[in-house]
Amino acid sequence: MSIIPIQNYINGNLVDAISGKVLDNINPATGHVFATIPDSDSNDVLKAIDAAKTAKLEWSNMPMETRFDWIMKIANGIQARFDEFVLAESTDNGKPSWLAAQSDIPRAISNFKFFASAQMNFPSESHHTPGQGLNYTLRRPLGVVGCISPWNLPLYLFSWKIAPALAAGNTVVAKPSEITPYTSYLLSTVCKEINFPKGVLNIVHGLGARVGQAIVEHKDIKAVAFTGGTQTGRIINEICARQFKKVSLELGGKNPNIIFSDANLDEAIDTTIRSSFNNQGQICLCGSRIFIQESIYETFKTRFLEKINNLKVGDPLTDVNLGAVVSQDHQKKILSYIQLAKEEGGTILTGGEAYHPEGRCENGFFIKPTVIQGLSHLCRVNQEEIFGPVVTLTPFKSEIDAIEMANSTPYGLACSIWTQDIKKAHYMAEQIDSGIVWINTWMVRDLRTPFGGMKESGMGREGGFEAMRFFTEPKNVFVKY
Repeated sequence: MSIIPIQNYINGNLVDAISGKVLDNINPATGHVFATIPDSDSNDVLKAIDAAKTAKLEWSNMPMETRFDWIMKIANGIQARFDEFVLAESTDNGKPSWLAAQSDIPRAISNFKFFASAQMNFPSESHHTPGQGLNYTLRRPLGVVGCISPWNLPLYLFSWKIAPALAAGNTVVAKPSEITPYTSYLLSTVCKEINFPKGVLNIVHGLGARVGQAIVEHKDIKAVAFTGGTQTGRIINEICARQFKKVSLELGGKNPNIIFSDANLDEAIDTTIRSSFNNQGQICLCGSRIFIQESIYETFKTRFLEKINNLKVGDPLTDVNLGAVVSQDHQKKILSYIQLAKEEGGTILTGGEAYHPEGRCENGFFIKPTVIQGLSHLCRVNQEEIFGPVVTLTPFKSEIDAIEMANSTPYGLACSIWTQDIKKAHYMAEQIDSGIVWINTWMVRDLRTPFGGMKESGMGREGGFEAMRFFTEPKNVFVKY
């Protein structure tokens, strides 16, 4: 199999890194190199920023209808090559191809379509000052913005940032994860095919320490939207604060799934399996801490384990439930937390080890879905983000117990609450420190709603008009009668 040469997309052209250096891109399901990516540095970033600065005046002043047409052309270009994008996402990330086909690529297309329309419907504001005049608020693009996305939902989250930034009239310098660059490269080839305006979108590949840092630090980048680890987010926030630069951070999670005794147990179990192990547990919204009311704990555990033991792990291009985790380093990290759970007194109920499928994936990075019980809610395994197919089971007595345990981590991103008592559901939703609460479900997303977390799960909100507000600057104008 020939190695695919991924390139940067700068000023409408596909180019190598100025240095000529490349990084290997590994298929996590096989452990083999299948592509190379540019090992870019600040010189490539400067070239991209210059292109974005040149393009910003024309793009920002372009009629909304024209911007709508261009962004829709991107969405339609992805749709026209749907199967190619699905295969690329599965190959690059290790996720089952059916998941990429059902979730990742459709959502990326929806992101572009939604924000193409959102900029057409983004409301202006006016305020009457009695006896004096009229205030109205302009919202203008910021200029050149930086978008940095993670490896777990590569095109899904890449487009989640790029689409509103473009729709609001900004030009963009974007960096995908160096671990999963393939679909963002395919996105750049779509832009080439449709002759997307030069310099409006620029995609620079490479390491965060070189490319990401250069984007964040540059004075001409007026805002940074970042999804990734909390520690990296903290560094980005510090840099942006020094420059009085707008920043949106979607960071880690250690999400609770709270199951009361009056829950619909069939639905709770089936959905909890998805919220535990979808995308190999590599979604910031996955429920990794499962709290079950004491009276149904043993029943839930028995039925939960029965279903988990029927899950298939293996080649992501076949009919499996779980594919590979994203890299060998990440596999080692997850396994180290499983070992830590044993040291902290936990009992492994199922899984707990690497898995080696036969055939082409024998050298891939797989882990069996893992369930652990017997741990304190304050131990490291229950406090730190593992980001893999690992969950813990913990019994609780009362609502107060569940609230205390759920809120005990430094994170506050998402929560699922399972009960048929509507009063209890609303009370719990209000008490849990979480930016997103699902009641009797998980991962139902409406693109119009605000998305983001509390505490160390981030700052700011994405989605709907929240994203359009972030990528624009308000200016009040007063007209005297």
